[in-house]
Amino acid sequence: MLELRQVVAGYGDTTVLRGVDLLVPQGSVVALLGPNGAGKTTLLRVASGLLPQRSGALLLDGEDITGLPPHKLAERGICHVPEGRGVFGSLTVRDNLLLQAPPGKEDESLERAAAVFPKLGERLDQLAGTMSGGEQQMLALTRSYVQSPKVVLLDEVSMGLAPKIVDEIFDFLATLAAEGASLLLVEQYVTRALAVADYVYVLGKGEVSFVGEPSELDGDDVFRAYTGISDDTSQDKELTS
Repeated sequence: MLELRQVVAGYGDTTVLRGVDLLVPQGSVVALLGPNGAGKTTLLRVASGLLPQRSGALLLDGEDITGLPPHKLAERGICHVPEGRGVFGSLTVRDNLLLQAPPGKEDESLERAAAVFPKLGERLDQLAGTMSGGEQQMLALTRSYVQSPKVVLLDEVSMGLAPKIVDEIFDFLATLAAEGASLLLVEQYVTRALAVADYVYVLGKGEVSFVGEPSELDGDDVFRAYTGISDDTSQDKELTS
């Protein structure tokens, strides 16, 4: 279970998060929604230790882990998959996977990666930088699978990908959740995020404006939360385009 308590954070003189409380229960999927600039990425950076909070606390399974560096949080089971292609392009797929593998479980990690993303198993000797954007994203996501983390923080992992690849990504997220990982999901495909989520948080101007289950949000609520536009009478509500 990951918990943020009254977290305040930002950059320089700018405060982005203003007293945020958020809970990711064990074995659950939590969707974090909000318009651009709401602080979603900042929250994930705080949760993974990449950005120190100015005040507040970060807890994992009840243990106060506030202030621990990213590698210590990773050791405790927090895995952050940031926006973009987080791979070493000059290394082969195999070498990328081996870097992610827990010590002593290299062969098992290769097998697990190939099982969940067969394309990677077919390209083990290919340089990662020569693969398509979707294949590189698959490779980046395998870190959250082969390391068997407790909590996975996912920031726009489907951004810029073809619909077929997006389907594969969401199938993977379902597999990840089914194996017991807790997911905190920031995602541009709002309706798809809600379909896999157990709980929803809506963030606006650095503050939580809604906490509940997906069924508690109707279509107009989702639209306003995602775009920040209150007048829904003349806007296109197709969130998955």
